[in-house]
Amino acid sequence: MGSVIAPQKSSAQAYQIDCAILLCLSGGWPDSVPCARARGEFIRRITPWPVEPPLQIWRCPMGAAYQPSGNTNSTARIYDVLLDDAGSLPQSFLASPKEPMPAVLRTTDPRDGQPPNGLALRLIQDRADIDISGPEFNFVRSIRVFDVRYARQHESGRDGDCNRNATVVLGTYGTQGDFSWVRSGLNALPEAHVGLERWGQNCPSIYLRSVFVDWRDYEGNYGFEQVDY
Repeated sequence: MGSVIAPQKSSAQAYQIDCAILLCLSGGWPDSVPCARARGEFIRRITPWPVEPPLQIWRCPMGAAYQPSGNTNSTARIYDVLLDDAGSLPQSFLASPKEPMPAVLRTTDPRDGQPPNGLALRLIQDRADIDISGPEFNFVRSIRVFDVRYARQHESGRDGDCNRNATVVLGTYGTQGDFSWVRSGLNALPEAHVGLERWGQNCPSIYLRSVFVDWRDYEGNYGFEQVDY
């Protein structure tokens, strides 16, 4: 498999692309240029090495755009956060990079540039900057990243025993979009994963390293990608 050299991205581009990933993923990756770019970056991040969280929601400052209200329905909430007034992806997703926007809760009084009532700006790191614990954001928590770092099955030449060794870690998202890794195993791999179908059947020679990511969009439709290396 040939190597691909990816261009370096500025922090401004990272901000734009993560908002696009969030919106396009929720809608099942609709056919559009911004969503094609977003999905390309989503997959690039799981292409070793290193394996990154495919959605880095903390790079998308939703708190700057969203004002919660009691009568906002679940679907509208996602689009209110990320869509412009015309109901389409903001031009910032398509335009050249601008100055990066920090993921902060905007408590500054615009009249004097100072936080009101002595409140300081709160930097939100490694999680969303608004409450995404509701079911409308389940599509974020549905994302799973299986890193099959090593899976080998082979017959020992000396005694004929079948040797099997595997190391798998699973990356998942928490309630507020925080990402973490835990040790997992081959039996946890989804059915859509390919390359290990003969694992445990007699002892055919198998060697595989792969990263597999799957998800469900806002409507519950299943999607996945696999990268072997």
